Amino acid sequence: MIPAMAAAAGAPLPPGLPLELAQRARIETALAACHAGAGRERLSDLVFSNLYLFRAAHDYRLVEGEWPLISGRTYDGSRHAIPLFDIQQASLPLLTQLLAQYDCLYPLSSQQVAQLDATVFEAVASRDDADYLYPADNFRFYRGTKLLKKRNLMKQFLSSHAVRSVALEAGQLDEARAVLAGWMADKGKTRGEADEQPCLEALAHLEEFGLQGFLHYADDEPAGFVLAQEISSGVFVMRFAKGLARYKGIAQYMFHHFVTATPQTVQWLNFEQDMGLANFRKTKLSYQPSALIDKYRLRLRTGNA
Repeated sequence: MIPAMAAAAGAPLPPGLPLELAQRARIETALAACHAGAGRERLSDLVFSNLYLFRAAHDYRLVEGEWPLISGRTYDGSRHAIPLFDIQQASLPLLTQLLAQYDCLYPLSSQQVAQLDATVFEAVASRDDADYLYPADNFRFYRGTKLLKKRNLMKQFLSSHAVRSVALEAGQLDEARAVLAGWMADKGKTRGEADEQPCLEALAHLEEFGLQGFLHYADDEPAGFVLAQEISSGVFVMRFAKGLARYKGIAQYMFHHFVTATPQTVQWLNFEQDMGLANFRKTKLSYQPSALIDKYRLRLRTGNA
């Protein structure tokens, strides 16, 4: 059992350690084991780099022990725990003790909750948390009437500018940072707002985190970049996509270019959750997702606490 839980049920867990780069291999190995076989259904959150980049927003901490976990807070303020162990191997008393310490275990996949006793546990998914999953061909071809506008915007961008694209590597980081600063200004954001700091750190740890992407130039000026991460074979999460507002159609082109120019075969793109933000939801739906991947919050049913 977790040492701090051994003395008495409900005893406070240790506060845990702030996430550090030195923990990467240990946490990544545990998460990969927990979600082996998830394929295209793998949740976008459950990768060390993502947890590390958003550690400040969620106060993520590593709680070590026989049953290790990462503690944090969701965007809506719930105290949650991310198990770094197979919850099927955990006893009911252990899970009960954990749920006495936290508001929920989250995020859990449908694969994880399907094997739990539904008379004991309640698993609830919020629409705001769901990942958007798209076939790569949506962006490769922009076929059909529902994606016609995307195709036309990309054509407009390509016809209006001389466009070239290069793999985003260490030599282009300053230009990518300049694009990010321009994007922040376009959005009316001040320093530290939006996802500026996580994006800057992602650029700084590009190779270490297994991120890949492209920097795009329009008329020889840096105009946009994307950073994505392969989380399962052929499944890439689009972590950051920043294009300057004056280049209409650049987003549509960047997504198209990524699925056609990435060295690995791209079968699926995951655009992560919309957090309940209306503009995010509208934009992500406009690319015609084939599925929304639920993320569950696990709690004890009333009467089982």
